[in-house]
Amino acid sequence: MSEYQENTVGPLSLSAADENAKKHALIAYALMVLGFFTGISWIAGFIWALVKKGDAKGTVFVDHYDNIIKVFILTFALSVAGMVLAFVVIGYFVLLATFIWALYRLVKGLAKLTSDKAYHA
Repeated sequence: MSEYQENTVGPLSLSAADENAKKHALIAYALMVLGFFTGISWIAGFIWALVKKGDAKGTVFVDHYDNIIKVFILTFALSVAGMVLAFVVIGYFVLLATFIWALYRLVKGLAKLTSDKAYHA
C-alpha cells in the first residue's frame, strides 16, 4: 500500500499511481452505475476494472477493483437465479434484493473512493 504524503498547504496528496488508480476506478464505478440504465455499460465497467486492476497493484485503491469485480459476478449470478425463480414468485424478491445490494456496494465504493479511502478502510 502506498503512503500518503502530508502537504503543508492543504489536504493530503496522493501519489501519481494512486491518482491513476483512483481515476480508473471512478470510470469503472461510473460505467457500472450507468449500467443500471443501459445494461451494456455494466459489462464495460466490469471489463474496465479487470483490465486496469493490474495497474492499481500497490495503491490505496486496489480493493475497489476487487469490489467492482465481485459486484458484477455476484449480481450476474443472482440475477440469473432470480430470473429462473421468478416463475415461482420468490425470484422477484431475489432480483429486488440483488439490485439493492449492488446499488449499496457501488454507492459505498464511490463514497470511499471520492474520500481517497480504500474500500475496506
